[in-house]
Amino acid sequence: MEDILRPIYQERASQQNTLGILRIEKRLHASPITDTFDTVLLVIVREADQSVFIKHYTYQDQKAALHIVTEEQLKEWILLGSNRKIVDWLFNGKILFDRNEYVDGLKMELRDFPFYGRKIKMGMEFAKLIRRYTDGRAFFDNHHYLDAYNHIVHSLHHLARLAVIENGFHPEVTVWNQVKQIEPEIFKLYEELVTSDESIDKRLELLFLASEFLIHSRMKSGTSHLIEVLEMKESWSINDLMHHEELQHYSVDLPILLEYLADKNCVSIENVETKGQGIFHRYYSVPKKLS
Repeated sequence: MEDILRPIYQERASQQNTLGILRIEKRLHASPITDTFDTVLLVIVREADQSVFIKHYTYQDQKAALHIVTEEQLKEWILLGSNRKIVDWLFNGKILFDRNEYVDGLKMELRDFPFYGRKIKMGMEFAKLIRRYTDGRAFFDNHHYLDAYNHIVHSLHHLARLAVIENGFHPEVTVWNQVKQIEPEIFKLYEELVTSDESIDKRLELLFLASEFLIHSRMKSGTSHLIEVLEMKESWSINDLMHHEELQHYSVDLPILLEYLADKNCVSIENVETKGQGIFHRYYSVPKKLS
């Protein structure tokens, strides 16, 4: 297969726009890392008309995928964790071409995992965690147990990713293998949810109680990025926060996170008069005791 792919990546390597090329091989018979392809070629470019361009190839009984990705898209994936295979590809892929040691530098940055980048990722994971937990709790209270189960599974997954990031690691595709080593308490909670013989409502009741404690224990690290942004001004409207450069990636999870923190007295609510009688604008700020 490498002989067949060589002309493809050699052509890309000759272009000044190309920053690096990696080859990722399937490691298992059924591999989620390569989407079942035998080989993946990852080509990183400075810029392109399309941020992601993919081609699929077949040769005899094997198949390969070519992914051409812009530098901007790659960094967005790393920041948001929206393409969880990419970190594995960068760490474990074989470097075929590296312009000015770009790929080596990127891997070094990933290993170092700068604290600032970690804080943003922890904030986003915490916001997703609160969204899933809050919605799951509402479903549970209304006796929609299967919907509640779905949400609590997702909330535990976000809690697991948050714990991994907090410990200075990038969450892998097989995140529960990491969590078993790093935070066995969270792993045990997840295991009890999916393997217990208790009725589903009883399992959920116990899980919500335990989750509340684990969420509280990570509130400071999970909200430090948001609190830092809130401290930049005396008060904020929800629209200003949603469009702030550092918070826009929180997306639709930001409002429910703010309300959760307001309930916990970690965020203050300021009512500002509008033209309508008895109607107030709702502004958010950091309580004096926290600032």
